[in-house]
Amino acid sequence: MQITSKNIRSEVNIQIETCDTNRSSPLPIFLKFEDVPIFLKFEDVEYKVKNKQGSTKNNPLKAVISRVGSQGRMEQDSYKRILKGITGRVGPGEILALMGASGSGKTTLLKVIGGRLLENVKGNITYNDITYTTALKRRIGFVTQDDVLFPQLTVEETLLVSAFLRLPNSMNRQQKYERVNMIVKELGLERCRNTKIGGNFGKGISGGERKRTSIGYEVLIDPSLLLLDEPTSGLDSNSANKLLLVLKGLAKAGRTIITTIHQPSSRMFHMFDKLLLISEGYPVYYGKAIESMEYFSSLRFTPQISMNPAEFLLDLATGQVGDISLPDDLSASQGSLDTGKSIIKYLQVKYKTQLEVQERTKNEAAKAPEHLQQAVQVGKDWTISWWEQFRIVAKRTFKERSKDYFDKLRLLQAVGVALLLGLLWWKSKIDTEPQLRDQIGLLFYICIFWTSSSIFGAVYVFPFEKLYLVKEQKADMYRLSVYYVSSTLCDMIAHVLYPTLFMLILYFMVDFKRTVSCFLLTLFAILLVAVTSQGAGELFGAAVLSIRRAGMVASLILMLFLLTGGYYVQHIPKFMRWMKYLSFMYYGFRLLLKVQYSGDQLYECQSTQGCKTLQSSASFDTVSLNGGLQEVWILLVMILAYRLCAYFCLYKRISQSNI
Repeated sequence: MQITSKNIRSEVNIQIETCDTNRSSPLPIFLKFEDVPIFLKFEDVEYKVKNKQGSTKNNPLKAVISRVGSQGRMEQDSYKRILKGITGRVGPGEILALMGASGSGKTTLLKVIGGRLLENVKGNITYNDITYTTALKRRIGFVTQDDVLFPQLTVEETLLVSAFLRLPNSMNRQQKYERVNMIVKELGLERCRNTKIGGNFGKGISGGERKRTSIGYEVLIDPSLLLLDEPTSGLDSNSANKLLLVLKGLAKAGRTIITTIHQPSSRMFHMFDKLLLISEGYPVYYGKAIESMEYFSSLRFTPQISMNPAEFLLDLATGQVGDISLPDDLSASQGSLDTGKSIIKYLQVKYKTQLEVQERTKNEAAKAPEHLQQAVQVGKDWTISWWEQFRIVAKRTFKERSKDYFDKLRLLQAVGVALLLGLLWWKSKIDTEPQLRDQIGLLFYICIFWTSSSIFGAVYVFPFEKLYLVKEQKADMYRLSVYYVSSTLCDMIAHVLYPTLFMLILYFMVDFKRTVSCFLLTLFAILLVAVTSQGAGELFGAAVLSIRRAGMVASLILMLFLLTGGYYVQHIPKFMRWMKYLSFMYYGFRLLLKVQYSGDQLYECQSTQGCKTLQSSASFDTVSLNGGLQEVWILLVMILAYRLCAYFCLYKRISQSNI
């Protein structure tokens, strides 16, 4: 039986052969394509970040004072250590929980292990005894604490896009859809599968459902190493327990799983195989989760009341021991201001002497089989071709942005401004010099209007989608060129549609030349200006990749192009003249003049001197109306040049991002 799935909208357009989707299929029965178990080891991992307050570059007074200190002291002040020598290991079939107070370094360690942070990292991290390479990208799933999902897509559409882009080409579309259906069922997302993700600007699914969708987005591809940052935040206890059962099933199927967790319930705590407890960047416990209480009891730390093990461990990691009995050598300091620091220091020393030495020995003895060492170095090819990636990403981009493309206010703006200009310049003539100047002013205003609209419509695209793009590029979901071409072509719909509607209204209200060829050439010139402005906006947005700074840069460049556009200042001083040749508004305005007027056209026929040619007007001193249309080629070159520069800027900024 063949049906068309109602759950797949027009952006997917596939037909599936139904099978028994109600069958009880456990989540661990996943894909068997290129399964490579990963044995992860990390030793003496340290990470530091530049401390801006400690930097003396922009602080002359501090620079003078710091010269008195030693070089080592200056380096210490310039950097802040986040991770301070962490050692451990985890293998297939195990779940390692990273616990600690907020700011202890859990998320940072997760990013370092996942290859998201590579600079200022010390220590040794190996995957099957091989250091990190780009070949590992698509073997690692990373679920961030903040759910980075496109708000205009439904839950099912979000998972389908991930499935079509990331699952192997050996699976047909029916199998990929069945895989999504299984994930939806196992994560309890059936009720909201056709609901939009939503976000700050629109209603959507709940926070817990959004978190489960984020997890399904990564679990879908069955990664060899799955990293999760606070996966249970926003979930009730029942949903959190169910999620941990899913992760437990994944681990049993041969996955290696590491998750940060803040304060799990007792039931959840006992589902973890291993536990790494971090305090202020230092490890204070590493080992089996069920043996953690026994270890701290051996150190004479025991709870005086019934406590959740996770709560007990967090109290120790933060030095808050109001309901915990202490060893004799610490009891004397209990109640003083330094008690917390003393306890943390005591735990760090005990870890160094009792646990770390054993773990180092185990790490040295544990060797991954040679065939796994070789397998983890083999990079995966793209699962689908460039064209197939383009079709999927373009459909998603169009659906995500279609609300902006066909916005009523945008339509009202184009129609309203066209009508207003048409009424102000109603049946304008060029019989006299003042009338000619009026009509030339209208042409320049049209250039300004569509230049500003296109620049500000494009400059915010990449800054707004930065988080989504970084996330998907870190996972190697698709080529960056696919995203850029999809984004540009989809946005071009608005940059062509509204100027066309604008000119259809305005052109015939104003006394422009009433010929089909002149209308089409004028429209073509406006579209060239709009599309070139779009490319410039993309370049500025990609160069700064910041919402706040992108608008400031666009405003500055727009003002520069406006002043050098050839209307306000025609005779620019020689030392500033080079600027106008960078302005696409300058070429667009000249092109409109050449299309609309001819040099031998007569005007001022009512004057005492008799008729004059338009070329003799002072308005065209710097423009040869009888010249060729070389401006078209210059604008076409600018369209290409801006976009190439925008692509390389985007590539550089995204590759440097550590989100």
